[in-house]
Amino acid sequence: MTLLADVQAVHEDADLLVLQKPAGLLCVPGRGPDKQDCLSARAQQQWPGALIVHRLDQATSGLVLMARHIDAQRRLSHAFAERQVHKRYQAVVWGLLAAQEGAWNEINLPIAADWERRPLRVIDPAHGKPSLTRWRLLGHHPANGTSRIELEPVTGRTHQLRVHMAAVGHPILGDALYAPAEVQTLAPRLLLHASHLAFAHPSTGDAVALEWAADF
Repeated sequence: MTLLADVQAVHEDADLLVLQKPAGLLCVPGRGPDKQDCLSARAQQQWPGALIVHRLDQATSGLVLMARHIDAQRRLSHAFAERQVHKRYQAVVWGLLAAQEGAWNEINLPIAADWERRPLRVIDPAHGKPSLTRWRLLGHHPANGTSRIELEPVTGRTHQLRVHMAAVGHPILGDALYAPAEVQTLAPRLLLHASHLAFAHPSTGDAVALEWAADF
């Protein structure tokens, strides 16, 4: 396993990389000189020509897939577009969820851009895009009134998991965008982690499945 300035390569071969992004690191450069340090820039130091395939929010930690060349990027991007890449996340949310442990549930609420408060998103039945999240309860933490859950985004809207959990009354701890102040202060960071990636290898077609546990 390669370690590069707090970025770990969980998998690497001639066609692709799967990297472990720490919370607080951008996936791609932002605007301004203070936002040039990012996952793609660090990866390109070690693997010249590495290309972003998908992104995580800056506040989210976990597995990010990158391509080593343009053909692999094209094939992997197509797999994402066709929903052939399976992603799961772990999170800690406010409140004790009333659900059977381990059973999958769905949140099906349309999401739209909040143009007056960009980059925020809102639930908008009239103008929102169809957005589906599957989730299951992993356990309760009665001492602080929180629940640990696993999340599976079926669609891939911006901030989808954060918006959906806030909309059903269980915002993710540490969420500076969608949680009330008292929930934000319960954690030093957003407690959302991309823990699982599964996809077909772009060259061989072999199944690839990778896990990386959350550190919270």
